[in-house]
Amino acid sequence: MNQDLTLLNCAALQQAYGQGLCDPVAVTRAHLARIAQRNPALQAFVHVCEDLALQQAQASAQRWASGQPLGPLDGVVMALKDNIDVVGMPCTAGTAAYAQRMPVHDAPVYQRLRDAGLVLLGKLNMHEAALGATTDNPVYGRCMNPLREGYTPGGSSGGSAAAVADHLCTIAMGTDTMGSVRIPAAYCGVMGMIPTRTRLPTDGIVPLSPTLDVAGPLARSGHDLAQVMACLLGVSLATASDANAWRGLRVGILPQTSEVAMAPDVQAAWQATQQRLQARGALLKSVALPDWSPARNRLHALLMSEWEGADYWLDALGPELPGLSVGLQKMLRYGAGLPLPKRQGSQAAIDGLRAQAGLLFADIDVLLLPTTPHTSFAHTEAAPASQADWACLANLLGAPALSFPCPSDGLPVSCQLLAAPGQDERLLALACALDTFWD
Repeated sequence: MNQDLTLLNCAALQQAYGQGLCDPVAVTRAHLARIAQRNPALQAFVHVCEDLALQQAQASAQRWASGQPLGPLDGVVMALKDNIDVVGMPCTAGTAAYAQRMPVHDAPVYQRLRDAGLVLLGKLNMHEAALGATTDNPVYGRCMNPLREGYTPGGSSGGSAAAVADHLCTIAMGTDTMGSVRIPAAYCGVMGMIPTRTRLPTDGIVPLSPTLDVAGPLARSGHDLAQVMACLLGVSLATASDANAWRGLRVGILPQTSEVAMAPDVQAAWQATQQRLQARGALLKSVALPDWSPARNRLHALLMSEWEGADYWLDALGPELPGLSVGLQKMLRYGAGLPLPKRQGSQAAIDGLRAQAGLLFADIDVLLLPTTPHTSFAHTEAAPASQADWACLANLLGAPALSFPCPSDGLPVSCQLLAAPGQDERLLALACALDTFWD
């Protein structure tokens, strides 16, 4: 097969394997070669497990050769954010404190993908302890956006988005507390999805905020994303035709969306997405979520991340927090020092929003929001405070969310669809339909 094997999506790999045009070993070697070539500049991978990858690829090749693949994802190459436990390799959570931490159990999210035959290439760079959105990591390197030199891929799952966007792997797993899968996906022009918070175990993942944390995949196509999410959730992937997916879909628009200042490219994409949905037969309507204030609720989520993160790291490392950067120590100590009434206020605000989720989705199928108010920015610039104003709503609601690229003349822009908690399968069908949404 003369084609660059790193360009193939899951469906193309399945077809090529089934027809004997290539095998998982060749695909794995092609990705390892690209990592060796590209990663010194990108700093997306922090650990490459070449021996394990080739071992898993050889086992997959044998299954395909005998006509007994484990499923459509057998032999697809993946990588994991480095806060997801894998036996036999470090899991640092982006910190020096955990540089030598060796897990004794695999995280369930990895087990499910491994048992479906995916091949693990290694672990990916992330923002330190997942508390931040630039992946400018003081220990493991400044991860770069492959689409523009010197720019951030976002965070905290920045390495995951950069690796997928630059074809270093077909699938990557990230984690998302306030948008940490979807913000990097938006900045790097790929797709990202998180499930309902309670549907995917977070055991074996170094936590930041157990109230908000959720794991999710990133991919370059909606079908790839949906297949991986279906595997993680243990459900079958049933897709309607692209036209039927949108016709009659009830799409909610929250008026508070406009409270966040949008860059011109984001504003244009937001309007274009609404127009395209209507052209596809969707029904758009304004809906109410009375207690949602984007900036205020983002602050509640940040405070919860700081105090729940402090609870974890102080227990793990002790009061001096050795092995964490000064900036991270400051954030965690601030969280640890939050008075009880302040914590209770943020907890009550989050609980109140979750209580309103049922009313929000009573008359709509999905909610539409932009993903980020701006595009990627230079690592030398300060991160905008509003990065997660829209993205963290899904975490606050415990709802599944799907981010997808929109046409743009410059750096990538993105919108996201949220479904009611428990309605993940609806987003899986829409993810597949998004592959032809802009055609």
